[in-house]
Amino acid sequence: MTEPGPDWRERKKTATRERIRGCAMRLFREQGYDATTVEQIAAAAGVSHMTFFRYFPTKEDVALSDGYDPLIASLIAETPAGWPLIRRIRTVLVQGLRQVYSTDRDAFLAQNKLVVSTPALRERLWADQIATQQLILQALSASQDHPPSFQDKVTVAACLAAASTAILTWVENDGAADLPDLMEQAFDTLARPA
Repeated sequence: MTEPGPDWRERKKTATRERIRGCAMRLFREQGYDATTVEQIAAAAGVSHMTFFRYFPTKEDVALSDGYDPLIASLIAETPAGWPLIRRIRTVLVQGLRQVYSTDRDAFLAQNKLVVSTPALRERLWADQIATQQLILQALSASQDHPPSFQDKVTVAACLAAASTAILTWVENDGAADLPDLMEQAFDTLARPA
């Protein structure tokens, strides 16, 4: 009998990770973030609490995880290096958001509502945004012949702030507006400030 290949193992790990995350988000909606324990999440997902910690170091990590950062970084590296940096980031964030929005709009809204309404998660969001900024800068380094400049760092930070403002506005309005359109407006404002 042959051993299952690495693809099978990766699919199983991904399925377990998504099951844990899905159960966590459901429990957060039903019970509230603070009232939900790691043990409850693990039980709902059918795993031990130790397995939970293999996939997510903390409860905050399961609430904030989305897997988009590596995707954003890889897509940034694929954009033409000759494009202005704001255009590269805008293209990736808006296209990526349109994909997420078309398939997971309600889950994305629920996750962002949770983050906005939970002080511990809002605090962690800042650290996560810095990590996203670093991933984008690393991707840029790989696609150009010099390290990111100070101007590159400021531009990436400003783009992420514009994107965050669009998402926050969308959440504050209970998802009434079209998020990709808000994101486009945020980047238009960034490109042509008032």
